[in-house]
Amino acid sequence: MGERGSKIDMMDTARAAQRTEVDPFLRPGALRVIAPAKVNLFLGIGQRRADGYHDALSIMHSLALHDVVWMRREPLGYPDGAQDHDAGPKVSATMRFAAGLPAVDVDDDDNLAVRAVRMLARETGCGIGETVVMHVEKAIPAQAGLGGGSSDAAAALVGACRFWGLGADDARVVRVARKLGADVAFFLHGGCAALSGVGDEFHHVLEPMKSPVALIKPVQGVSTAAAYRLFDEDPQLVDQQRYDRAFAAKQAAEVPLTNNLVPAAESLLPELAEIRRWAQGQPGAQNVLMSGSGSATFVVCESFAAATALVAAARVRGWWARATSFSPLGAALAPVRR
Repeated sequence: MGERGSKIDMMDTARAAQRTEVDPFLRPGALRVIAPAKVNLFLGIGQRRADGYHDALSIMHSLALHDVVWMRREPLGYPDGAQDHDAGPKVSATMRFAAGLPAVDVDDDDNLAVRAVRMLARETGCGIGETVVMHVEKAIPAQAGLGGGSSDAAAALVGACRFWGLGADDARVVRVARKLGADVAFFLHGGCAALSGVGDEFHHVLEPMKSPVALIKPVQGVSTAAAYRLFDEDPQLVDQQRYDRAFAAKQAAEVPLTNNLVPAAESLLPELAEIRRWAQGQPGAQNVLMSGSGSATFVVCESFAAATALVAAARVRGWWARATSFSPLGAALAPVRR
């Protein structure tokens, strides 16, 4: 059959496995929810406060790159119609990782999407007497600063709202999202937004961009806790004028790309500095910045062709890389193609 035939067989086998996993979610009533990635156009971390948190200004922007969260619900099947009113719905999730992404085994109790549905059920009293089953198709790498887990959680909240007749702007939904994390609350809206306080208080929206973006990530990740600990040893605060410029921006394109966690992250993982320097010298690269505490770097490119070429060159060097673009969307329901 030859090498080409073997590769085709492997691709067909992978597609068949994927269809088998998704088939139960193609029934009437099941949901398909898009969960976009994000980058931080601006991340200005202040000095550590007495409560252990840091004042922060974070300006986040959604990307077209996304996970897909499939959701369905079924009755728990109690005998004689009885229900356990002391327990919420049974919630579980499976995950499938796109080619090139290492598989990560996440227990349901640690899965942010599962926790989101459980927490919303407790907050609202919804979902008694049913199971909620999810399957997440992962395209966003973990430990990248791209918000994949948080976006999946926001998508799970959007799906649960549809199941239970809740509005996505319901105060209880927003409260659950904020408890889970600032990124989760952002993904309920998406686009481009500035968050203040400790990076968890929505402040204002900015007009989003549509520019092409290349994402690059080394094999290793960066521990957020370790990055903050190193930052606290020698805080590199953002210049006030630059901070004010970012806070006053009305359009995403006006934001001066800034991240004062970069020195700490590059100290923990020197390969990030190598990626930054390499990307800055590539044709068509306009701006280069690490997202969040890493370890993904995003490159704003002059064209999608430039982004695609940059991605191909990055993969040759052994890095995960993906071409995408900025997006105005947050977590959102999408048609189920049956």
